[in-house]
Amino acid sequence: MRTDVMARDYLRRAASRLLDANSALSRGDCPEVVRYSQECVELSLKACLRAVGVEYPKVHDVGDLLLVSLDRFPGWFKEVASKLAEISRSLAEKRSPAMYGLELLGKPPSELFGFDEAKEAYEEAVFTHNVAKRFIEEFLGQ
Repeated sequence: MRTDVMARDYLRRAASRLLDANSALSRGDCPEVVRYSQECVELSLKACLRAVGVEYPKVHDVGDLLLVSLDRFPGWFKEVASKLAEISRSLAEKRSPAMYGLELLGKPPSELFGFDEAKEAYEEAVFTHNVAKRFIEEFLGQ
């Protein structure tokens, strides 16, 4: 499969996760918001990396790889890359607790994530997806 096709597919799937996160936010399902937001961020950043031909490891946080690959990205993207990497790291750390809770402590996901954290995760996902969408559209064309 061509990298442009994969990049666009990842971006489309990221948009779907964003819709899921928004829906979960409206229901007050905070752990799901965090999880879907993380998936949106992961797919958005992997779309960008795929578009420029960077092979990434099969991990949830690709922020560090994004930072070492900045020579492949335009100046405006480089300006927000550190923020993107931080969002990726932060949400990747929350992925498992958002799904399973902290089993050893007997804490389910619903006790770990409140509305403010869920809203922040959603807003970070929106930001990341918008950056990725702009990049993909400029780099690969509409």
